[in-house]
Amino acid sequence: MNEPVIDLTAISAVVFDTDGVVTDTARGHAAAWKHVFDAFLRGRSAPFDIRDDYLRHVDGRPRLDGIRTFLTARGITVPEGSPDDEPGAPTVHGLGLAKDRLFMEQVDKYGVAAFPSTVALLHELRHRGARTAAVSASLHGRKLVGSAGVMHLFDLMVDGNDAALMNLPGTPDPALYLEAARRLNLPAAKVAVVVSALPGIEAGKKGGFGLVAAVARDGDGTGADVVVPDLGDLGVLGRVLPLRA
Repeated sequence: MNEPVIDLTAISAVVFDTDGVVTDTARGHAAAWKHVFDAFLRGRSAPFDIRDDYLRHVDGRPRLDGIRTFLTARGITVPEGSPDDEPGAPTVHGLGLAKDRLFMEQVDKYGVAAFPSTVALLHELRHRGARTAAVSASLHGRKLVGSAGVMHLFDLMVDGNDAALMNLPGTPDPALYLEAARRLNLPAAKVAVVVSALPGIEAGKKGGFGLVAAVARDGDGTGADVVVPDLGDLGVLGRVLPLRA
């Protein structure tokens, strides 16, 4: 395992996943999923387990993909449905709408916090000349980052609205991270990605990024180049030199 650092003599930009990396929202997502899935699973299967089911099948995936992956693991089949379904209907879209409504109610009520160690790392990276981007598969990605008061620390953001417009798949496909690198006008090899879930690690490796760093607060960092329990433990070396005219 390499030392837990980002070497800016080799890396020119850092792309951050949002949930669980920038914003302290992963626990809220998990709680909302448990509420929705437990209601659906009653009489069908065992309750939803946050430590197992959420981390293995849902965390880091686009909302509908997480539902499909989890239900497949339980051997449960439901209709796909449509975005016009009633929230909570026994369809992929219905379950997704119920989860989204519950989660956003909590965001509107309590707000969103950014991890202080992530904010400190972003300041350090930008001070040393690195560019930064945020990535989220959520349609609410910009709202969450904006509510946390850290949008100014990113040069750009790619979120679920971009994914829908450009038909980009979510993780473990690297498309969203690669789109951020493209907008930064950098090859993936010159970009680091910072993630917190296994699908994000897989996407970073598939995408050929120069560094895949995992912050493993609650999950598993297997497969990442660098794993830290908190981004306060991730150092920065060197600086990005400005391009000569």
